[in-house]
Amino acid sequence: MATQVDTLTAINLYQAQVKDGVAPELKKTPFRNIRDVLSMHSKTSGDKTCLIFYDTDDRAQKLSYAEFNARVHQAANFMVEDLGIRRGDRVATFAYNHVDTVLIYFACWVIGAAVAPQNVAEDDRRIAFILRNSEAKVCFVRSEYMERAQNIVQGADDDEGAPNIERIVQVGGTACDGIINFHEALKNRPTTYLADESGAKSADVPMSDGGEARAGLDDEALLVYTSGTTGTPKGVILSQYNLLVDAQGISSWQAITGNQRAMCVLPIHHVNGIVVTIIMPLYVGGCAVLNRRFSVSHFWERIVRDGVNVVSVVPTLLQFLIEYGERERAKGNTIFGGNISRRDLIHFRHLICGAGTLSVALAKAFSEMFGITIIHGYGLSETTCFSCFLPVSLSWGANQRWLLEHEYPSIGCPIEPNEMAIFSADGSGIELGEGERGEICIRGHNVMQGYFKRPDANAETFRFQWFRSGDEGFYLRDEDGRQFFFITGRIKELINRGGVKFSPLDIEEVLLGIDGVKVGLAVGFQNVYYGEEVGAYVVLETGAKLDELAIIANCRERMPFEKSPKVVIFGSEIPVTSTGKYQRLKLQDRFAEWEHTQFRR
Repeated sequence: MATQVDTLTAINLYQAQVKDGVAPELKKTPFRNIRDVLSMHSKTSGDKTCLIFYDTDDRAQKLSYAEFNARVHQAANFMVEDLGIRRGDRVATFAYNHVDTVLIYFACWVIGAAVAPQNVAEDDRRIAFILRNSEAKVCFVRSEYMERAQNIVQGADDDEGAPNIERIVQVGGTACDGIINFHEALKNRPTTYLADESGAKSADVPMSDGGEARAGLDDEALLVYTSGTTGTPKGVILSQYNLLVDAQGISSWQAITGNQRAMCVLPIHHVNGIVVTIIMPLYVGGCAVLNRRFSVSHFWERIVRDGVNVVSVVPTLLQFLIEYGERERAKGNTIFGGNISRRDLIHFRHLICGAGTLSVALAKAFSEMFGITIIHGYGLSETTCFSCFLPVSLSWGANQRWLLEHEYPSIGCPIEPNEMAIFSADGSGIELGEGERGEICIRGHNVMQGYFKRPDANAETFRFQWFRSGDEGFYLRDEDGRQFFFITGRIKELINRGGVKFSPLDIEEVLLGIDGVKVGLAVGFQNVYYGEEVGAYVVLETGAKLDELAIIANCRERMPFEKSPKVVIFGSEIPVTSTGKYQRLKLQDRFAEWEHTQFRR
């Protein structure tokens, strides 16, 4: 794997993957690879529903484990035979939540290739950088994004594009001359494959180099990009083992078994959607209910219809559900919509909530309205997904105390694959005690394989043999001695809007490109809808006549709505450190009046 590290950093990274003295090569999962998981469930539960997908018109598509496995292998054959994808290659996706996207992911993992998912809401220049940096050779693109994707790959103006992309494959839509269509390519392929020893080998992955092209647990599986304080996206390398061991840890903590269903309403270009509500239920032989997108009007209805037991959400969605409940109550309906009652939800266990900033006020408001347990948690792409949760065994009263009585909602206790600690925020490697604030650090089997082609970031991140999160927090112990962790803010100044992190430097580059702007700082301010929203603090050049609307309009032309500033405050002084570095966090209180404002396009 191309982590590009020196000897010392390699040692530090390795030690950051050790958990309670257990080395990462001593695997905690019984499976040989992700393909092995599908094979087992196809043999033992082939007729059982594996995946349910809802499109935007509320139409459902269902696949059994046997059907899903067969279609995955069809796609894998196509990749190997028609596209020349091999073990160790990378494949990019430019798509959204769909059965096809899930099939592409698993087909890559069957081969031993890695997936580099793209967020279509990002700006073209950033996507071009990620495609180029990922060294992906093929890009699967939903039909409605084909023209945009082709322009990004080819490059425009001064952007060099992504010349490493050898072929773009259209997914969905009508087949076009000269363009390989994913569905057309699979149309005539056999679908009789059921399992490794089933005897039906016609849709199995072909032999390669004299032997079966079998992936291993250490093969790279995902290359996901996360913003950095330098403004340059960093590629997080996750192995098949990372995905499986984190899914195992999450399912065990959440008490998810093969007879349960998890619903996905989050985008599956992000590790939360991929790991928690796709890989995790499939790991235990359960069912994933995949939504094209979150729909507040269908949320409770689908939970009832499909017997969903858990859903993973971000705090933003809790706010939307509260507002929906208020509207429904005003119309004389139940807070769940129409005639749905709490009794209809008797099978529903709890919500998993993480990825964004959950406030005590929001947790309290949701609990009071719905009386549904929130299992708050925390994790990062660099630790595969979740690293800790509130225990599911807590009583309602205990759960509420940990959510509401300590100024910050607790993110809970470490899950089995990893351990957590608080270290001095100065990077000295000094571990702190109970109640002391410092940097949240993690080590264990779900820690990434490193940042792709970023030796500088790897050296700093693993400096003292733990993964350094960049987030500030502390822990308290309960009467049983368990550590309950809390996150209080970020040492790194990323803006976390609804679980999507934006580098302030990216936004500031656009601000500084506007004629008349002398200094422009991007500030993440508290917002009940998204945890944080994007604001801009601007110092104008002498004589400049810019107003707020002009700056916002200029930003919107060059950045997606989500990333653009929603509020602009003008000033003349900027707080700086003794070395002259801007202190953006000291500007947050100037945006306090917009904490309860929902900004719309």
